[in-house]
Amino acid sequence: MAPRSLLPLALGVTALLLPAAMFTSAASAAPAGDPPILWRVPVTAGQPAQLLAAGFDVAEATDDGAVDVVGGQATADALRRLGYQPVKRDTVYKDVARSAPAADTYYGGYRTVPAQLAHLTDVASAHPDLATTYDIGDSWLKTKGKGGHDIEAICLTKKQAGDCSLSTTSHKPKFTLMAQIHAREISTGELALRWIDYLVNGYATDPQAKAILDNTEVWVIPIANPDGVDVVASGGNSPRMQRKNVDDTNGGGCVGTDTGIDLNRNSTYKWGGDSNAPCDETFQGPTVASEPEVKGLEGFFRSIYPVQRGTGDNDPAPVTAKGTMITLHSYGNDIIVPWGYTNKPSPNDAALRALGKKLAASNGYVVDNNGGTVGYLTSGTTDDFTYGVLGVASFTIEVGPDAGNCGGFFPQFSCLDSTFWPQMKGAFTAAANAAGAPYQQ
Repeated sequence: MAPRSLLPLALGVTALLLPAAMFTSAASAAPAGDPPILWRVPVTAGQPAQLLAAGFDVAEATDDGAVDVVGGQATADALRRLGYQPVKRDTVYKDVARSAPAADTYYGGYRTVPAQLAHLTDVASAHPDLATTYDIGDSWLKTKGKGGHDIEAICLTKKQAGDCSLSTTSHKPKFTLMAQIHAREISTGELALRWIDYLVNGYATDPQAKAILDNTEVWVIPIANPDGVDVVASGGNSPRMQRKNVDDTNGGGCVGTDTGIDLNRNSTYKWGGDSNAPCDETFQGPTVASEPEVKGLEGFFRSIYPVQRGTGDNDPAPVTAKGTMITLHSYGNDIIVPWGYTNKPSPNDAALRALGKKLAASNGYVVDNNGGTVGYLTSGTTDDFTYGVLGVASFTIEVGPDAGNCGGFFPQFSCLDSTFWPQMKGAFTAAANAAGAPYQQ
């Protein structure tokens, strides 16, 4: 896939281009039984901003002057009324086995939140010399006493004194892999579990896995948004399109979209440039770091990584800085370096791109342009926080293509072993191996 053209935007341009009244409920008029479809929508500069501000579910910018919009036939009708020309690109749901799913899986084999969390416990129990689990925070529902989950991390290393502690001064460098902060991006959590299993099961026989765990602390957060994943899994063979968490205190009753806050727009670094509309998929929340999931994640990152970068936008992380981080998303077949909040390059842009190319060596993904993870600006993101505040070499990887059986948000489960894990194993390995000197690649 060639580098996608950047589509810079500011949400405020919407009012200059089309009256806001034209957008009222345009994106949210999705009647029951209107199955989601991936629509390819040709756009010009500024139009992605209009679609986002109108509440359309803009999933991806492409390299041919278009964006992908997710929605049913009613969404396509609304786009046409506004003068756009959507073309059906693909179905959202792929063919899966229609037998009754197991209690702990859905959509052909994807594991539910309880099953994923139980797996972490099982790994730590089976490999006490290699694995330690941590509760790093609570989901929104848990903070309200309405069920919910802990947000759990697992640390993997061949343990020596002081290893796998919540400390910024431990002697081994650290690589963190985080998944499913956007709940519907279901392949990412499974990839995180495969990375865990590869390391602990391969330690005794695989020289590469042994070298990583002998020399590095590998931290994995398979589900950063467990309440949202519960919603997705509740759809069974037709997973729900929940992206956000389930915080409904800012207004609910959204039609055609889901209530909640986009946790990847709620972080403290450069928060405030995304949507203020509660039913929008990129709703940033009422205040910076309003969500318990984000508080837990940022507290965790601060507990294991020292501050290695100044506070100025142009202050680079020093060449001696340590630590790498990948946040997994889907889809796009690309690797994105900070910044997301601006289209200006970060002060460590060249070094980040050099390491990004090493991550891409196993999968052929594109190391993408600055200015957002999907071709438009994104404020309050996790990777901008870990790089911008802590100086950690941070990347977003968008897993998978836009269409086909392995494409979109809901790829066939078989794609994990046939395609995604072979592509990502090398990227994760490269990030782990670089953790000691990421800016010296």
